[in-house]
Amino acid sequence: MQLCELAGAAPLAALFADLPEFAGSVDAALVDQRLAGRPALLLGAFAGGVPVGFKAGYDDGDGVFYSWLGGVHPQWRRGGVATALLLAQEAWARAHGYRELRVKSMNRYPAMLALLIRQGYAVCGYQAPVAGDPFAGKILFGKRLAPG
Repeated sequence: MQLCELAGAAPLAALFADLPEFAGSVDAALVDQRLAGRPALLLGAFAGGVPVGFKAGYDDGDGVFYSWLGGVHPQWRRGGVATALLLAQEAWARAHGYRELRVKSMNRYPAMLALLIRQGYAVCGYQAPVAGDPFAGKILFGKRLAPG
């Protein structure tokens, strides 16, 4: 597997379609639009030239990097791809002077919650769901980044 920074989300288009969590709600245009015009990072994970995972984030002000979106193809899960992407994103943020990395996840993604906790992220907030569904609420995690 190879990780690389991407200038745009077009190489990930096929991956977005294969991620059941997105159900067609995420595409390359949306990712490019969200990241445009601000300091941002788009990482892709590739195996044999085929995209198998990604992580996207951007500057959230005051030394905070926000890890906005990520995913791993179902066939590549539980193989370390998400961990590699998260660690690469942390290293990039640290190298670019960010003091903290923040990310939101939901109760319905227990593997992501476990990954964040294993990697030293702390719960620092909760955004209640609009419809009252506890699986739709967002849990905010943060991690302080030591200078590199």
